[in-house]
Amino acid sequence: MLFTKQTKSFTKLLWPALLLVLSLLIGLFGFMVIEGYGFIDALYMTAVTVSTVGYEVVKPLSYAGKLFTIFFLLINIGLFTYFIALFTRYLLDGEFIKRYKEMKMENKIHHLKDHVIICGFGRNGRESAQILHNNSIPFVIVENKDELETDGHFKIEHSVKGNATTDEILLEAGIKHAKAIITTLPVDADNLFLVLSARQLNPSIKIISRASVNSSVQKLKIAGADNVIMPDKIGGAHMATLVLQPDVTEILSIMSTTSNPSFRIVELPVGKSIKLAELDLWKKTHCTIIGLKKLNKHYSINPSPEYTLLIGDSLIIMGSEKEINQARELVS
Repeated sequence: MLFTKQTKSFTKLLWPALLLVLSLLIGLFGFMVIEGYGFIDALYMTAVTVSTVGYEVVKPLSYAGKLFTIFFLLINIGLFTYFIALFTRYLLDGEFIKRYKEMKMENKIHHLKDHVIICGFGRNGRESAQILHNNSIPFVIVENKDELETDGHFKIEHSVKGNATTDEILLEAGIKHAKAIITTLPVDADNLFLVLSARQLNPSIKIISRASVNSSVQKLKIAGADNVIMPDKIGGAHMATLVLQPDVTEILSIMSTTSNPSFRIVELPVGKSIKLAELDLWKKTHCTIIGLKKLNKHYSINPSPEYTLLIGDSLIIMGSEKEINQARELVS
C-alpha cells in the first residue's frame, strides 16, 4: 500500500517523462530509417533536435529528413519545455519535500505495534493525545487538516492526513496492529461508520467513541464500540463532583491519568481461582486492589477478602511497575 500510494503521487511527473522517452525513441527511429544514420549518429541528432542547442548536423539532410526534423522539433519544444517546467515546479514548490516527509511518516507508522489511533484532532482529540503522550503510549493522529495544533505541550510523532471513515486511511494508520482506536469526530454518524469499519478491519481492537446525543450511545455500542463517551455529560458531572468532593475528585483524576514506573493503575486478567484473602496482594507485592471486574461485566469496588476470584475475572490494582509485574505472576 505504501508503494502504491507513493507511485500515484509521482504520476504527474511519470507521464510527461514517458512521453519524452517515447519522443526520443521516435526521433532515433526516424533518423535511422529516413537518413540511414547509425545508432550513435541518430541518437546525437535526436538529442540536438530535442534540446534545440543548434549544433551542426552529421550530414546534410534530405528533403524528407528536413520535414521530419521540423515536425519532430515543433512537437518536442513544447513537450521538453513542459517537462522541465513541471519538474522544476515540483522541486521549488516543496512537493518533493512534502512527498518525502509523507513516505518517511508512513514508514514509521508501518513499524508501530500496540499503538492508539486518534481520529479527529479537536478539543477531545488533543486532550486524548496529551494523556497518551504523558504516559509514553505511542499514538497516530488521523485528521483532514494540514497543520495540527498542539499548544506546544507535546510533539506529534505520527499522523495521517485524510478521512478517518475510509478503510484506506485506517490501514495507513496501522489499525491492523493497533491496540485501541479513539473516535472523536464531531458528527455521530461519522463515528458510527468509523466504528463499523474499525471493528471489521481489526475485530480485537478496543474502540472508544465520542457521542453528542443520548440516542447515539446504544447505536455505537451495537456497531462495536467498547465504550461510548459523551464529553459534555462527563464534563458537567465532573464539575458537580468538584463542588461535592473536590479533593476526592482531584486525586481520582490524577490517578486515572498518571502512568509511570513508580505509579500505575492497571487491569490484570485472572488466570486461576483463588480467594482474595489467600492471594494477599498487599503483603506479597504492596499492590492495592481498587476493584474487580466480574465475568458478568459487573464491577465491584473494594471487594471483600472472602471473594473468590474466577478465571476470566479482572483485578484493578495500583502500584509501581515492579509491584504490578509481581502481582501479574501471582494471578496468572
